[in-house]
This record gives sequence, C-alpha cells and structure tokens, in this order.
Amino acid sequence: MHYVAEVHGGDVIFCADMIRVDESAHDLGIIIDSKLSLLAHVATLCWAAFYHLHHLQPVLRSVIHEAAKTLVQAFISSRLDYCNSLLYSVSNSLIWKVQSTQNAAAPLLTRTRRYEHISPVLHQLHWLPVQRRIDFKLACFVFSSLSGYAPPSLLLIG
Repeated sequence: MHYVAEVHGGDVIFCADMIRVDESAHDLGIIIDSKLSLLAHVATLCWAAFYHLHHLQPVLRSVIHEAAKTLVQAFISSRLDYCNSLLYSVSNSLIWKVQSTQNAAAPLLTRTRRYEHISPVLHQLHWLPVQRRIDFKLACFVFSSLSGYAPPSLLLIG
C-alpha cells in the first residue's frame, strides 16, 4: 500500500491530500534546504552575526576592555558553536563564510587593522578557527559517548 506518491513540482500526495513541499525548513534555529546543503543556514547565520557585530561596536567603545572581551566572546561562542557540528564536511566556501564572522569580531577587541593577518589575532584571543571548533565539538561528543558520560540519545553503541 503506497501512502506517498512521487514528488511533482514541489507537491506530494499523502493519503489522498495534496501537500506543498517547501524548499527549506526552519527548526531550532537551523535552516535545512531540500538539498541538505545548509547554504541558507550559513547565509542567515552570517547575516545575523554581522548585523549584531555592527550594533555591538558602539557598546564596545563605552565599556572596559575586559567587559568588551567577555561580551564578544559570549557572542561568538553562542553564534558559532550552536549546532556547528552540522557543518562537518560542508564545502570550504561555507566554512569560510562562517569564519569571516569570527574574523570580523576579532579586530573589535584587538584594534588590528584590516590588512593585518588574522591568525595571530585569533591565537592571541585563544579562539579556534571555525573548522577546528567543529572538529573539537565532534571529538567531545565522541569522547563523552564512548566514556558513557553522554545522554542516552548520543551514546554510541560499540
């Protein structure tokens, strides 16, 4: 017995009802498109990050350096680390777009110029590049799972 017919132009017949299929779905702050490319998610993430960084600049000028560092660190950690394990093995161009948001945040704290290399600045701030953040998070998931410390939904059987 077939319940789902073939997909025709964005519509699906399910139990004799026509259902419109969207190109992307938004759930828990993640945008997943029909090709699972995460292109829409990365574009939205970068747009929001640059928007908030732009609005943080006046605030950072009026607080002491340690408060500014804490504020930007919290912002970067919350934006770049939220569900970043989904970005594992996506294209380098998508990773570079996310990396550009971190690269834009670092000079706000160190007052480096645009033409200076960003790697020493990230090292000075003790910030891992985006790809390494993703790798580190996945390594922590695997370690926790193999050690038995992960929630049951993340435990690896083996």
